[in-house]
Amino acid sequence: MTGQSRLQPAHRRGRTAASTDSSGSRIPIYTKEFAADPHTAYRRMRLRYGALAPVDIAPGVPATLVIGYRTALRILDDTTQFPSDPRAWQQKAPAGLPIVPMMQWRPNALRSTGADHERYRGVVVEALAGVDLIALRTRVARAAVPLINRFCADGSADLIDRYVVPLVFEVLNGILGCPPDLGDQLMHGLGPILDMRTDEEAETLARKALVELIAGRRAEPGDDVTSRLIRHPADLSDDELAHQLLGLFWTGVEPPRNLIANTLLLILTDPRFSANQIGFAPPVRAALDEVLATDPPLANHCITYPPLPVLIDDIWLPADQPVLIGLAACNNDPERTVGTLSTPETGLAWGTGVHACPAHARSIAGLIAEEAIDQLLDALPDLRPAFDPEQAVWRPGPFQRALTALPVEFPPTPGMRIF
Repeated sequence: MTGQSRLQPAHRRGRTAASTDSSGSRIPIYTKEFAADPHTAYRRMRLRYGALAPVDIAPGVPATLVIGYRTALRILDDTTQFPSDPRAWQQKAPAGLPIVPMMQWRPNALRSTGADHERYRGVVVEALAGVDLIALRTRVARAAVPLINRFCADGSADLIDRYVVPLVFEVLNGILGCPPDLGDQLMHGLGPILDMRTDEEAETLARKALVELIAGRRAEPGDDVTSRLIRHPADLSDDELAHQLLGLFWTGVEPPRNLIANTLLLILTDPRFSANQIGFAPPVRAALDEVLATDPPLANHCITYPPLPVLIDDIWLPADQPVLIGLAACNNDPERTVGTLSTPETGLAWGTGVHACPAHARSIAGLIAEEAIDQLLDALPDLRPAFDPEQAVWRPGPFQRALTALPVEFPPTPGMRIF
């Protein structure tokens, strides 16, 4: 595997990750304080620790956060010493830890390695490749208009609660061939998992809905991702299918909803994205690209678990302890950005290596976000934030860059025609 020879521990010099701070303290990246200003925290980490920072991803749960771009590439390119299988860590994790459902082993591409990863990823990539992007744009528009019509006459709304989240779920349900009633069950069941709240009943509800979805698509197959997963020659079991779908719902909801909301925040608060002297604002795609390059919707992810202690950048990383890639921090690493244009094509917003987000999935997420924002701004061109942008509230958690709310005001507007 490329990069393995550079990381293989050949001698016993170097510090352990825990000893990078003489006081033994680690930086909590799950708190409200961190969520409020992570970029200042990343800069301080870089000055103090270099490319590898000791962090807590929950109270008393240690991990290493990679904040150096080149170091991140080396780790993501070495699946032998940095596999994504969390089972050894999971056995030692505190009971009832709310982040475990997001990190635990599942038989899907995200949490597997080797032949299992290749099998699961191949099935998912082929199923997603069947999504018609032209038809998808129409699907997004048809979902957006009724949602906007529900609040456009009010003069105010929380866009996340009333627009972004329901739109993303509705569009994803259509992509996966999930009927609205099961989609509602999944929305309620997946909510606590996405928000990293312990709720066994919610996960049971989500699992039950997935079982019903698979049974329904087996009985009446269609032109949707679930049907394509079922009929794939790899012949996944119902349990494997449920876990592929669970992964697709997570990756199909959390990153797109954050990307839409964070891009709207940028457009509404940054003068560069308002109309210029000749009456034109930069295209939505430019704002999306900037968010992906500088403030991606998954800020710290691409989690790996070295099975043995490994020396990198003169630091010994402990066995079975999570190593997170700080996607936002690495994209803003001065070694990468000084003298170059920071773009999502060269950044880590979608990951890199064998676990990178598939190309068609990136296109799907980008199209949903772009069309959702275009539809909203076309309908309500005079949107303005109904809060102090400096006081935006971000959802705490070690992985995501997510607003808790996006309240806006606008002149009351008649509803649009639903086509």
